[in-house]
Amino acid sequence: IETVINLRDHEVWPKRKLTCAAVAAQTRVVLDAMSAKGVLPPPAPPGLNRPTAHRTPESLRMTTTEPTAEATHPGEATPVERDPADFSRPTAGDPADPLTASVRLYEYSRAANPVGAGVTPAVPLREFPASIHRSFDQTGIIPLDVADLLGIPGPATSPALSASFGRVLAGESLDTHPVATSELFFVLAGAGTTTFDDGSITWGRGDVFVLPAGLPATHRATSAATFYRVTDEPLLRHLGVAPTERCFPPTHFRGADLRAELARIAASPHALDRNRLSVLLATAEQTRTLTITHVLWAMYGVVPPGAVQQPHRHQSVALDLIISAPDGCYTLAGRKLTKTGEIFAPIRIDWEPGGAFITPPGMWHAHHNESGIPAYLLPVQDAGLQTHLTSLDIRFS
Repeated sequence: IETVINLRDHEVWPKRKLTCAAVAAQTRVVLDAMSAKGVLPPPAPPGLNRPTAHRTPESLRMTTTEPTAEATHPGEATPVERDPADFSRPTAGDPADPLTASVRLYEYSRAANPVGAGVTPAVPLREFPASIHRSFDQTGIIPLDVADLLGIPGPATSPALSASFGRVLAGESLDTHPVATSELFFVLAGAGTTTFDDGSITWGRGDVFVLPAGLPATHRATSAATFYRVTDEPLLRHLGVAPTERCFPPTHFRGADLRAELARIAASPHALDRNRLSVLLATAEQTRTLTITHVLWAMYGVVPPGAVQQPHRHQSVALDLIISAPDGCYTLAGRKLTKTGEIFAPIRIDWEPGGAFITPPGMWHAHHNESGIPAYLLPVQDAGLQTHLTSLDIRFS
């Protein structure tokens, strides 16, 4: 930007000072916007030894030790000779000893913040247009997969959750059986029945239902159906485990009930005093977290005409589904607030009915409706888990 300005006549140069901090802030805005559109991988947060393309920095690459003739015990290794003050690489165990081969010893400042150093990639701000499912003319699952950007096995939409769109053509069926503790569905369109064990759920547009661990299900559509689906498969994959018990029963939240409850909340005399007009979905078993499952959190919310839902942030990742929204509805997101509580240098995500987007953890975000029609959304988060860990840290501007 500054280069283009300075190509103009000297007399019309802006009379201002361009500081390093301003350059860094504007560069970050551009990189975040390009990342949100999928043009670039997400930039890592500021930190030491920042790498490119999420390659492990030399400072965190492992070193090895080699057995030598001077070893006094079988399998004992003598470290490769290096400067005693050099902590750019970890000290490694003896590769010939199965009990110490995996040992890595880091000087604290070299490994205390892998996210800041770029070793652990940041969660991207990413949009998923409705055309993903509208152009899919067969029965199946369409993962919203950013596992390559996260550096983890996929499919995954965040380190703990996997979101997808699903399509079931009229008269056809789709089977699901994830290795997950929780499986959530929101019906965007159509109608049908989901059968499992000796039970079933008959669903239609606007319904939400959740299925517990280890529950094979068959979804049959009586009219062409589209759904939004979220599981915690990536979390279990990371832990290397499979669920051993069910922590809630199959549960059906009827769309008519959700709309009626939301209307009751909106009609309250104190509705305008609240930061959000929404219904939090919960199952009776979650007395500790008050969430839809012990891992997942889901909210059915409305942004009224002309309203602004003020900035807030949380350490859970939000996988936001836009149910319905006219032009003029959008989210502003950014990493900092101004002194007046506004989002500094925000990125704008325009809402699209049937579209979705990722809101990274710790990022300030605010929802705006500049139209004359209410807009509805369904964010799904891993806030059940975060609340259990007491690490959600939700804050409002």
